[in-house]
Amino acid sequence: MTILQFPKDFKWGTATAAYQIEGAYNKDGRGMSIWDTFARIPGKVFEGDNGDVACDSYHRYEEDIELMKQLGIKVYRFSVSWPRIFPNGTGEVNPKGLEYYHNFVDKLLENGIEPYCTLYHWDLPQALQDQGGWENRDTIDAFVNFAETMFKEFAGKIKNWMTFNEMWCSAFLSNYYGNHAPGKRDIQIAVDVAHHLLVAHGKTVSKYRELGAEGQIGYAPNVTWNEPYSNKQEDIDTADRGRAWYVEWFMDPVFKGSYPQFMVDWFEKKGVKMNVQPGDMEAIHQPIDFLGINYYTGGVVKYKENSDILDNEGINVGRDKTDIGWDIYPEGLYYVLKFITDRYGQVPIYITENGACYNDEPKDGIVNDEGRTSFLKKHITQLHRCIESGVNVKGYMCWSMMDNFEWAYGYSMRFGLVHVNYRTQERTPKESYYWYQKLIKNNYHEV
Repeated sequence: MTILQFPKDFKWGTATAAYQIEGAYNKDGRGMSIWDTFARIPGKVFEGDNGDVACDSYHRYEEDIELMKQLGIKVYRFSVSWPRIFPNGTGEVNPKGLEYYHNFVDKLLENGIEPYCTLYHWDLPQALQDQGGWENRDTIDAFVNFAETMFKEFAGKIKNWMTFNEMWCSAFLSNYYGNHAPGKRDIQIAVDVAHHLLVAHGKTVSKYRELGAEGQIGYAPNVTWNEPYSNKQEDIDTADRGRAWYVEWFMDPVFKGSYPQFMVDWFEKKGVKMNVQPGDMEAIHQPIDFLGINYYTGGVVKYKENSDILDNEGINVGRDKTDIGWDIYPEGLYYVLKFITDRYGQVPIYITENGACYNDEPKDGIVNDEGRTSFLKKHITQLHRCIESGVNVKGYMCWSMMDNFEWAYGYSMRFGLVHVNYRTQERTPKESYYWYQKLIKNNYHEV
């Protein structure tokens, strides 16, 4: 047995998102979001599920924070529901929304848990979508206004901010594949949305600096790692495009001030034009304090003409999969973090999401989710390998604290360390919860 010791100041935590856990969709003045709308369109979400109630954390947050305290986490990443603060996206602030988050953050701090706040985890106010959503550049200003309100309101309480969660999903999964709200299928719209999200990120970082706020700010892209199926150049090239679509497309503008030229050329070849206005790249290219990384899976890809926008297809090479069907590829975490460090330097990195879907149910009050524990062990080993290799990893936040509304999958997929009975709202810590509790307490990992 080998003991893998983590740094003394390493921050262990968990993560969730507002729409996935809060519920109370029409309580205390909250406006409608694009996910409220999308989930009501027949066929968009598994079995017509929605986030109206979810885990009812809006009313049960004290119970949930008690579970966090028992787990021993030092940090908790959550998101703020924009339509809870600005029911119409702009205009009048909803005081009840602010009150809820003040009570919530105060309770975290009382229990020694440091809040890491994501400003945007996909729940755009429907009122803004009605005006074009992220296709409309006015939404950039609306977001900066929302962010400024939060920065001022929670000054001194929240010292760790992320602008956006998984821009790739908000842009491409939502507007090219159409699997997420608002459900469009247009690559030009998706590329425009991606750019507007990046501009909004940069302008928000600038606003944060302008306010002289105490703390740090970053963002949380999702990444993957693609291996080429063969050493043929066309396979190598398509694997590079697959990685760049997630990594370089959303990181080069922030860290280097430009989009990766080979991807710009590729999109142009596919008929997509870049609608970049003067000053946009300078706006995006703002120094950030840390980089959040969401990693779940990777794969092997092969060139296939016109199979999708990148001309690649995934090849099943027999890796084990989680219950959602994603390949288990822990080494990919090491490879992608090394790549990011080599390309962008020693930026402080937090793993802001990493976890697995296993749909184990309680038996005699015990949820024996061996698959999840095994997944976490393997990925945390690779995380330690990253640190030993000089990657500046500062913390790890397991996805997710509890089972929740899994977007288009509804309630059919469970990622939580805590099982939620959606009928009774009973919470049951799983065996993975107790394994993670021991890891946090010891600050080392046995392999």
